[in-house]
Amino acid sequence: MTLLLTVFAAVFVSVKWYQREDDSLNLTPLMFMYWGASLMWLADAIFEYSELGAEYFSPSSADLINDGFLGLSVIALGLVIWIVLLFVKDPKGSVTKAIVSKTK
Repeated sequence: MTLLLTVFAAVFVSVKWYQREDDSLNLTPLMFMYWGASLMWLADAIFEYSELGAEYFSPSSADLINDGFLGLSVIALGLVIWIVLLFVKDPKGSVTKAIVSKTK
């Protein structure tokens, strides 16, 4: 479940990154974070399958719920990191304008 969620997030962000002419939203780090997480979960799935065999494909409902929450947590953490990076880099200058206008 974590693998599927992170792959869907990676594909979605990759499509949005590809559609944009410029990288004004700084989607590149978010895309690489999600693809890196997807590769990590793929390696985890391969090693878990080598240990469990066919049982890997019939998880309990509690395991599916736990994996779903873990996948959503990974996606949320990636978004939080991306938002912090977006505020720090401030590609459109919005944060700088807001701070300067409040100080005057």
